Amino acid sequence: MTYADDLSAGAHNLLVNCAALTPSDRLLIVHEDPVLGWYDTDVAEAVGKEAARMGLVPTMLRVGAPGNTKEQRVLQAIAEHDCTIFFARIGDQDRFAAPVPGKKSVMVYARDAAMLASRYGRTDFRATYALKEAINDVLLSAARITITCPLGTEYSGEITDKTRENAGDVSVVRFPLGVPQPMDASGFSGRVTVARFLTPTGSKVYDPPSVALERPVMADVANGRIVRFTGDTDMVAKVDDHYNHVAGLFGIDRTVVHSWHAGMHPGCAYTMDAAKDPDRWSNTVFTNPRFLHLHTCGAYAPGEVCIMLLDHSVDIDGVKLWDRGRLRPEAFAQTQACLDAWPELTDLFADPSDAIGLPGE
Repeated sequence: MTYADDLSAGAHNLLVNCAALTPSDRLLIVHEDPVLGWYDTDVAEAVGKEAARMGLVPTMLRVGAPGNTKEQRVLQAIAEHDCTIFFARIGDQDRFAAPVPGKKSVMVYARDAAMLASRYGRTDFRATYALKEAINDVLLSAARITITCPLGTEYSGEITDKTRENAGDVSVVRFPLGVPQPMDASGFSGRVTVARFLTPTGSKVYDPPSVALERPVMADVANGRIVRFTGDTDMVAKVDDHYNHVAGLFGIDRTVVHSWHAGMHPGCAYTMDAAKDPDRWSNTVFTNPRFLHLHTCGAYAPGEVCIMLLDHSVDIDGVKLWDRGRLRPEAFAQTQACLDAWPELTDLFADPSDAIGLPGE
């Protein structure tokens, strides 16, 4: 297949396997100004071209950077269409809001045409959806889960709120689908390593959006609450100042660790240096299985401050589903069944991407 074929296949996967669109649907494609550096122009145009080939007449709407108030023109455009596909960060801001009956919304994490044309965009959405559901089965049925990482994380507990997320609960569908549902963290305690960067969750906008850490800090957590940060004095002060700043902006509880989930899409590749834009990095690479992230600072999903763990292990009642950053679907019957049903997943897991935006790691 040529690159053009791959790009068309990725767009078809988004429009048909994910959004389930037909020619009768009114489609809005919201795309962010490429000068902002998050999305290129080609990816939205490729999806618009594929939609037209299917018989749809897509409306293209360019937007700027996200803010903390909604633009009326965007809300009006969404109201006038059956489905909105977001190549824009504003689509991420309401991903945990109540769904609007009769409306579909899809948030796309393929930031450019190359990502959509890659295995990340082409892997059948239905296969990754089946895998997500199987991972949810495994996690929600666990008696005890222990999360570790090479930098010293020792964090464990049980998921006390086992409410199952289903398609009707999700306001915005993610594409490519790269994480299971957020897992309740209120029953977890231990020490979590805060390293490299603190980044936003994509929920609200604040400045500075991220904090670089030259040395790791430990977060001591008790039953879903950060009790203290410990470590290098300067780094602890940096982390405390950031949490205080964000919590003060929005009037939220800085101590809460609301939930966590780990990446499950081995096709996710991030080829830029994370240090160039840690916000873009964390809100893209989180679907790679080498990362697990915690939603902190705010008693709601996704909170406002994200803690990223690299090369974590997740032990479920003595069996590792993630082992040092490698997702092991063969470890449980539910996830192995997905490999059996979708052979392309076997090929994907046999050759996971290690392009994670962190040179040398």
